[in-house]
Amino acid sequence: MKKATIIAALLISSAATTFAQTWNVDKAHSRIGFNVTHLSVADLGGTFNSIDAKITSAKPDFSDAAVEFSADINSINTDNEQRDKHLQTADFFDAEKFPKLTFKSTSWKKVADKKYKVAGDLTLHGVTKPVVLDVVFNGTSTNPMSKKTIAGFNITGKVKRSEFGVAPSMPAAMLSDEVTLLASTEFAKD
Repeated sequence: MKKATIIAALLISSAATTFAQTWNVDKAHSRIGFNVTHLSVADLGGTFNSIDAKITSAKPDFSDAAVEFSADINSINTDNEQRDKHLQTADFFDAEKFPKLTFKSTSWKKVADKKYKVAGDLTLHGVTKPVVLDVVFNGTSTNPMSKKTIAGFNITGKVKRSEFGVAPSMPAAMLSDEVTLLASTEFAKD
């Protein structure tokens, strides 16, 4: 009986692994960005133009999903070339020393119909901290061009730049410590 239970558990585990799907980010239809407040009066934003991400999930509602994400710091774009170059320096992100930011989920919990809390480890500027992101699952569809199944997500969250050692000499009155993360993403199922 004990042997039968072990075999059944292995088969169930194997079946769950077999049905897991990998979804890769559609870079042309995804935007990963941030907003900060400048001089306490104006929100300024930017994006990372070079990103990579994948989601693995066996359930169609993504309630068991795991996500991994990375962005190239040198691809930062605030629509101001001089500012972008400054953000890449040691004054801010220090892209030469820390060329990527990464996020790897540790849990993905459904909190409402299409809303999730995704916890994970964000690594930025050589520092790794746990963060929680709010995710809205926009549904699935079929891309008429590629014929692939696609899924869309909106992601928001907040982090403090001081916790990651970004721009430590910049006072909060000049540039807010709180940074809002904003993303609209599309993933295609392999």
